Amino acid sequence: MKLTLITPRQGNGREKNIYDYRYVARFIFSKAYSGYLLAIPTLAALTPPDVDVKVVDENIEPIDFEAPTDLVGISVRTMFAKRAYEIASRFRERGVKVVLGGIHTSMLPEEATQYADSIVVGEAESVWHELIQDFKNNELKKVYKSGFHPDLTQYSIPNRSLLKNNKYLLHIVQTTKGCPFFCEFCSVHAFDGTKIRHRSLEQVITDIKETQRDSIRERRKAIFFADDNIVADRKYAKDFFKALIPCEVGWSCQASINVSKDDEILKLMTESGGGGILIGFESIAEDNLRQMNKKINLTQDFSSAIQKIHSHGILVQGSFIVGHDNDTQETFQKLADFINNNNVLFALISILTPFPGTGLFKRMEKEARLLHTDWERYDSKTVVFKPKNMTPPELKKGFMHVYREVYSFKSIYRKLKYFWERDFWKDQNRRNPIKFKYRILFALRLLTYLPTFDIKRIEFIFKILPWLFDRRVRISTIITLMAYNDYAYNLRKG
Repeated sequence: MKLTLITPRQGNGREKNIYDYRYVARFIFSKAYSGYLLAIPTLAALTPPDVDVKVVDENIEPIDFEAPTDLVGISVRTMFAKRAYEIASRFRERGVKVVLGGIHTSMLPEEATQYADSIVVGEAESVWHELIQDFKNNELKKVYKSGFHPDLTQYSIPNRSLLKNNKYLLHIVQTTKGCPFFCEFCSVHAFDGTKIRHRSLEQVITDIKETQRDSIRERRKAIFFADDNIVADRKYAKDFFKALIPCEVGWSCQASINVSKDDEILKLMTESGGGGILIGFESIAEDNLRQMNKKINLTQDFSSAIQKIHSHGILVQGSFIVGHDNDTQETFQKLADFINNNNVLFALISILTPFPGTGLFKRMEKEARLLHTDWERYDSKTVVFKPKNMTPPELKKGFMHVYREVYSFKSIYRKLKYFWERDFWKDQNRRNPIKFKYRILFALRLLTYLPTFDIKRIEFIFKILPWLFDRRVRISTIITLMAYNDYAYNLRKG
């Protein structure tokens, strides 16, 4: 039996995506992509060994629709649901059975069944073996529904051997699932449950070592921990960070803002290679936080939290959403000022998006405020609902304004200089110093960007050139921020 597992491309391929790293890849003359969906190597690990499995990520390679296969499995997220359905239809036209899974399928099973021979609702761990066996017996059911959230300690580590690992810039690892919070805009609690479930420390450390197996020390890929809140269980988190120290890998994660209250955890994060924490601030307005049910943020002083985390040498990556019911035209500049004044070097700004399965989607649907359900445009940079205090074009314009204020070359340089002067990355530079030859190559590559009519870019390049051979400077940070500037100034108004 031949099984093909597919990750559809994100977006239509024409517009820039802040997560796709195409700019970075071009800068370093590579075709690498940022990261993969963990669902696919997880399914590969769950598949019986007698099945011939092939993995295809459309973000890095085209799909061969004529390749021999008996069954196709597609993991579906809302933004690329439309593309997933197109892929499914192409295979079904030639008689190949298709099974759809993932969070979008689970939130809208009635829709997904129209495009598949079978669907998986919920997490696949408890039903995937049964589905494969049923297919072999020609008894494939229309729906496989997991009746419980599986015990993560009972399953193998993801099988990444089928991925084209040389095409990815980082690895994805997960230690826990579940979220006890009920934020209106989020569907994690609906899909993964509200109880925190752990993999064993042995599983996770083995998994991490596997990701680095083919690496040499100076080229080890960074890891992003996909947990929604890596410190949800403080005891487990502390034990994990202690166990992670000997692995000598650089990593980043997602965590709730109250991580700033625990100096012991922050110290362990630093010692184990932690370089960045993505924190969902969502809004700097308390009335918005109350409406979205982000209660944990209401008790925190954002500026103090950022300063505390930065004091441990960990970069705060802030996630913010614009378009809340209490947002006005003044909101956008206030947010941009907050991000810049607090030296949030990497900020992800999203337009409020009512994803299926969220309380927000249900509320917007009830209030008749959804503009459409063209899932391809549910990309967090397109307005898909009727805002309360402005028009959709005004919200999009404000969104673009924040991005351009935060990622102007003037703003980028000021924040970089702030961190360089404080030797912010001293621990990382001690553990993994940047070789002189890479600084030379980076400087030469920057010079190729000078023949341009972009005066602000030229000024930026001349400002940072004297810094490039300073040991305090991480050149990868500069590349990433240049990519974000490129994204910000190429956003479309529509």
